[in-house]
Parts: sequence; C-alpha cells; structure tokens
Amino acid sequence: MSQTESGAPAQSVKQPKLPFWQVWNVSFGFLGVQFGFALQNANASRILSDLGADLHALSLFWIVAPLMGLIVQPIVGSASDRTWSRFGRRNPYILFGAIAAALGMAFMPNAGLVVAFIAPMLFGGVMLALMDAAFNVTMQPFRALVSDMVPSEQRTLGYSIQSLLINVGAVFGSMLPFILTNVIGLDNTSQAGEVAPSVIWAFYIGATVLLGSVLWTVFRTKEYSPKEYNAYKGIDAEQLAGELAERKSLLERLQGFTKLLFNMPKTMRQLAVVQFFSWFALFIMWVYTTPAITQHVWGVDAKWFDHDYLATVGQIPEHIAAAKGAAGDWVGIIFAAYSLFAAIFSIALTKIAGTFGRKPTYALSLLLGGLGYISFLMFQGGELTQVNLLITEVTVPSGALGLLLPMIGVGIAWAAILAMPYAILSDSLPASKTGVYMGIFNFTIAAPQILSALVAGPILHGVFGNEAIYIIVLAGVFMILGAISVFFVREPEVEVDTLEPEPVVA
Repeated sequence: MSQTESGAPAQSVKQPKLPFWQVWNVSFGFLGVQFGFALQNANASRILSDLGADLHALSLFWIVAPLMGLIVQPIVGSASDRTWSRFGRRNPYILFGAIAAALGMAFMPNAGLVVAFIAPMLFGGVMLALMDAAFNVTMQPFRALVSDMVPSEQRTLGYSIQSLLINVGAVFGSMLPFILTNVIGLDNTSQAGEVAPSVIWAFYIGATVLLGSVLWTVFRTKEYSPKEYNAYKGIDAEQLAGELAERKSLLERLQGFTKLLFNMPKTMRQLAVVQFFSWFALFIMWVYTTPAITQHVWGVDAKWFDHDYLATVGQIPEHIAAAKGAAGDWVGIIFAAYSLFAAIFSIALTKIAGTFGRKPTYALSLLLGGLGYISFLMFQGGELTQVNLLITEVTVPSGALGLLLPMIGVGIAWAAILAMPYAILSDSLPASKTGVYMGIFNFTIAAPQILSALVAGPILHGVFGNEAIYIIVLAGVFMILGAISVFFVREPEVEVDTLEPEPVVA
C-alpha cells in the first residue's frame, strides 16, 4: 500500500512503460553533456601543457574533476530528492548545471587573455574545476531522472540509450578540434602560454551543443507529480512529507548521511570494487594518452613536456610544435573511435545482457578494454601513411593508424561502464533515496580517480622515467582486475526488458 499526498491510503500503482521516444527524450541531454566531457577529456591535458603544466603534474590538475564529483553529486542528489517544484524535481538542477558548464567551457581555453591578472595555468585549472563542478551538477540529476521516469523492466534499455547518446556526443566532441583544423583550416599549433585556435573554437561550439541538448530534455520531459511518483514507487507520502519538513542540524544531517553510507545496499558495495579498478584506469587514459602517443608514436622526447626545459629554449621548434599539434588532434580521433565503437555496442547491449546476463557481459567488456590499453605498446612510430577519414585526408605514422584497433576494446568497456553498473544498482535502491544514493555511488567513481591523480604522476616519473606509454599499460592491468571483480557482485533478481531499441537500428 502507498498513500496519496493527503495521507489517504491508495492502492500501489504499476509504473507505466514509456514509449521509446519518451525514454530517448529523458536521456537526450546526455549527448550535449558528453560532448563537453569529450572535449575536456581529449584536450584538457593539451591545454594545461600549453599553459605550462609539467608532464608528471598533469594528474594533480585533473584531481579537481573527481573532487568536484565527490563534493557536488551527493549534495545535489540529496537536494533533488527533496525538491518538488512546478519546474520539476530534477530538471532545475540539470539546467543550472548546464549553464555553468557552458560558461566554464567558454572561458577555459582563453586563459592566455588574463595573463595580466592571473597566471594562465592557474586560471585554466580554476576553469577546469568550474566545468567539472557544473558537469556534476548536471550529470547526477540526469542519472536519477532516468531512474525516476523509467520503470524497472525498461532500466537496461534506458541506460543503454543513455550510453548510446553519451557516445554519439563523445564522437563529435572528440573529433571537433581535428575537424576545425583539417576541414575548416584553423591553426592547431601553439606556443607556451597559449592555446591553439582550433581548440578555442571547439570549446565555444561544445558549450552551444551542451546547452541546446539539455534544453531539449528539460522542455520535452514532464516529470511525475509527487502523487504519481509516490504511487508508482510505493512511497508513504505522509511519512515522507514529515521527514522532508523536519528541520535537522548540520550534525544530524551528517549523521544521517553517514548512516546511509554505512547501510548502503550490498550490491552497491560490491560494485564499488569494480568501479575502483575501471575508473582508476579511465583516469589514466584521459590524462596521459596525449603525451603517451606524442612520445611513443610521433617520437617527441619527454623533455618537451617539461616546464623547466621549455623555459630554457624560449621558442618551441616548429617541427616539435607541429608533432604535438598533430598528436593532440589524433587523440581526438582515437577518442572519437572508442566512443563510436561504444555507441555501436550500446545498441546491442540490452539484447546481449538479456541473453547472457549482466555480469558476464560486464566482465567480458572490461577484459577487452584492458587488453586494448596493453596493446598500445604494439603501435610505435612507423612510416608516414595517408589516411582517408571521409571528411578529409591526413598523413600520420602507421602506428597512429594502428591505435584504432585497441579502441574497439576500450569502446566496448566504456559502453558497459556507462550502463551496466547503473542498471544493476538501480534495482537495489530505495525509491525515496535514489538521488542521494546515486550521489553516494559517485564516490566509487571519484575516489579511484583521486587516488590515480595522486599516485600516477609519481609512478610515471619515478618508475617509468616519464615514458607515458607504460602508464597506459598499467591502466590495462587495472581494467582486467575490474573484469575479475565483477564475478563477486550479487545483483538483485528483476525482469529485464530485452527489446532492442528498434527505431535506432532502423
């Protein structure tokens, strides 16, 4: 039994299944959010290096990303659980976060313009923190919105569509600087303290796409009223209203949060181990792929990533600047490739998980991702090869072209990481606390990234002598450990909707 807003008893109501395109609209804003994330992931290290950051210090700049998630997501999750307004429950947070993220994207690549007021490298770090805080304000309610609106038997479908849209956005976001250089003709080279024009304009376009897609979801998704939501989720509305009206001190709130943390569902704890290994690896990829392939494939010595060395040479030689620019653009291509492979795999993910089970699908996906990272070692330098990318032709070392192969495994792993943990987790969470628990679950994303940020730089410098390719191999080892840990997760028994998203296939 559940109760209405007035407290009168009401029969529990089965939450209706949604038409495909309504599930699509609920998740559509993820396309723009990931468009922005992809630009950041492929270009933040490039921007920070251009602004003067040392190679082994890059991970310390990137630490702001998981820190913002760790701080912001539980707060926003709890707040959105307690919000009922005429604008919706989750939508106000989604829209506010998107506006702030767009502003951060517009300002970050322009750090060189504020040199008279603040060091460009510091300004870039501050804007990276603002972007990540805003991305997290937007992302967390989006996760909870899918759980709110999509019934249990459609959850795998919902999160698979979400994964598809995320990766479509990532493909175009990752490729954008390359397109602006090789199709439009913008310059992709820079000197110390500056950012390439192609990257600056890519961030402007990304901010526009982010806002547009989020507005689509906000205006095309009508959230359930409190009465409907409580009926569908079997919540005692009178008791919930009393809890929300109760004023608690900060200490009491912290105690309540701590209690939630220690009483989290067992499935959530077990998934945390998988998340640790997989997100530790992903963080390494985002931070160090650019220097790794610049060194390993384009043959640029590690000293050209050293701030102190650059200060002694003044002007960067033209061939070094060109190689770094070309490698940075190619990172966008291979990141777009893994996102494309992830998007394709997302279409089949619902059917595969329904046929073989979520856990085997999840584990095999992570294994393929780990092998993909390790295989980076196989592709080094090589003869210059002309590549037709349909939109343009470029000449790159053969090793760069070979890196598209490992991206198949990385893309499959990424699709599974975006969908499977949430599909498994959402069925084990209490409906009245979905937002806050989704926020707490973000600890399992943020914590391994924070640890990776703290230790990856010293490992790269002290163990691998700043040869970044070997830190990518280490990421592969961690991803394989994640695959093994999947088999220790116990998932709740639910009916899974195994229908493929036919309109997308068509």
